Amino acid sequence: MKTDSHRPEFSNELINESSPYLLQHAHNPVNWYPWGNKALEKAKSENKLLLISIGYSACHWCHVMEHESFEDTEVADLMNRNYVCIKVDREERPDVDKIYMTAVQLLTRQGGWPLNCIALPDGRPIWGGTYFPKEQWTHYLNTIAGFYRDNRQKTVEYAEQLNQGIIQTSLALEPTDKEPITKKELDTVLKNILGDTDDEYGGSKGAPKFPMPINLSFQLQAAHLLKDEEVLRAFENTLQKMAFGGIYDQVGGGFARYSVDEIWKVPHFEKMLYDNAQLIGVYAEAFQKTGKALYRQVVYQSIEFIKREMTSPEGAFYSALDADSEGEEGRFYIWGKAELKQILGEDFPLFSDYYNVNDLGHWEEGSYILYRTQSDELFAKEKNIELTVLQNKTESWQSQLMAARNERERPGLDDKTLTSWNALMISGLVKAYRAFGENEFLNLAIQNGNFLFANQLSPEGNLLRNYKNGKSNIDGFLDDYAMLTEASIGLFEITGDSMWLTRAEQLTQTCFHRFYNEQDNLFYYSPGGAEAFITNSYETYDNVIPAANSVMANALFRLGHLLENREWIELASRMALQHKKLFMKLPGAFANWGKLLLNLANPYFEIAISGPDALTVSNKINQYYLPNTVICPGNKPSEIPLLKERFAEDKTRIYVCVNRACQLPVEDVADALAMLK
Repeated sequence: MKTDSHRPEFSNELINESSPYLLQHAHNPVNWYPWGNKALEKAKSENKLLLISIGYSACHWCHVMEHESFEDTEVADLMNRNYVCIKVDREERPDVDKIYMTAVQLLTRQGGWPLNCIALPDGRPIWGGTYFPKEQWTHYLNTIAGFYRDNRQKTVEYAEQLNQGIIQTSLALEPTDKEPITKKELDTVLKNILGDTDDEYGGSKGAPKFPMPINLSFQLQAAHLLKDEEVLRAFENTLQKMAFGGIYDQVGGGFARYSVDEIWKVPHFEKMLYDNAQLIGVYAEAFQKTGKALYRQVVYQSIEFIKREMTSPEGAFYSALDADSEGEEGRFYIWGKAELKQILGEDFPLFSDYYNVNDLGHWEEGSYILYRTQSDELFAKEKNIELTVLQNKTESWQSQLMAARNERERPGLDDKTLTSWNALMISGLVKAYRAFGENEFLNLAIQNGNFLFANQLSPEGNLLRNYKNGKSNIDGFLDDYAMLTEASIGLFEITGDSMWLTRAEQLTQTCFHRFYNEQDNLFYYSPGGAEAFITNSYETYDNVIPAANSVMANALFRLGHLLENREWIELASRMALQHKKLFMKLPGAFANWGKLLLNLANPYFEIAISGPDALTVSNKINQYYLPNTVICPGNKPSEIPLLKERFAEDKTRIYVCVNRACQLPVEDVADALAMLK
């Protein structure tokens, strides 16, 4: 028997939460609790197993499982009778997600969302998996409840074995290497990366295809510092094919989560803030390196998308847009031929050639995904039209389709704000401002930085993770601190405002106090040291979002250079060298460590710019791609070590320093750039 999940007679403890994902389940007949002491105490007092179900608002199969099982009163009755049921938004509680994801990966050798785990009343997992159809789900619920009833001791023993496995995987460490990575070792790594790259379509071989921003960022940095043209070509091919693909919203800008095929054509249509934040940065840096118009277009369109659809009136950035609208995946983004003909009129034949409204662009049931296969230059030449005429047409087409699309029902919005993801967006905007000098990008970044420090920092100096409707109630994790530190450094570099540098330093000091384990030279993911729930892991693997420890190490390295703090530079070096062997074995999973290893193996420059025109000069320098530098501008006397006693009213000087030695100051940007060769 099915029932409407939004009928008022069904409501549970999630009704008081702010997470859109939890609120989606607030009127299920399942007696859901949010993660917290209330649920854990209830399980202990009633000696019931915990059923922990983890997902996020833009997760398609989470919605399917809710509809099939959690809205069904018979299934809900079975769950409520035998379990204390907890719903978790993985984006709000990555600490909880990590524990149960590790358990499921140990049990099944795979993972994903929805993530469903059954645990002892104290939270130690005993069983888990991902999506289950209704019949399979009820079978497992009955079986496990019966086993626990009849075999308490065996269940506890099994939980303890699994718990030990989780602890081992979460704290596994490699021995620290003593020597920086060599040119020969880097050549081997790059050869392996190229071997895993799809020569035709870019990205990794096969399907599905995920944009991996930090891997791309590493490839660009390696190509630049090692002058490797082959790696640069592969990097650019990936960027071009992604920008031409259906994974990129050809009408409104911004990238979808991933492509289900190997040609970047059919996306899983949800759009996440963290993907777009990082990809904006990658395309901005690619423009600095190459000057190609396509990269500029992607950056401008994508920031416009963020501003239009993902920014709150307060200047906070929202988390995600759902893949579904009108009950259909991708409905908001796909087009029918008749509809396009009506909108575009006599331009339709040219449009359909440009965007492949043909067999190549066909998706399903007469609908099309806009998909490019040629550069504007090549297409204009083939069609014998002026490039500027084509570009005017594409702009006109996009605005016409945007107007039509605005009449459609919009995908669901996850309107919570997460500190770490917002910080990633600041860093993306900082890179875009460096590349283009666009004041709007700078203003968006500063507005968001001020919002985070005003709303997400407690009076004691501790960060909070989440925000919605004026409410923040979850302690920040290491990624929140590390990513906001990195964003604050970036804001200092482009504004010269020492407030941002002070904020970065204060956040770092708090990290040492709340997360650092001196014995291992690493930072725990959760506050509370080794006493955290079940286990406190070190996040060291870079994924779509870089690992909190790799971000922290890079931030310490940059901050150490800005503040002349040798201890922080040395700690960052030790952290990177601890991951050198893993990086060489699995560069894709340790790419952000690879970026730091590159900077340790090459000269790393401090560029201090002091004088009344410091920001004008630094803006000129910022137009260039300089991954192995930190920039310290000051347009007034300053106590910052790199600027101290260097200010003069009459002229602006550029000091290029490396390894604690500075060359004679120059006034011309070209002279300073020559010193970096």
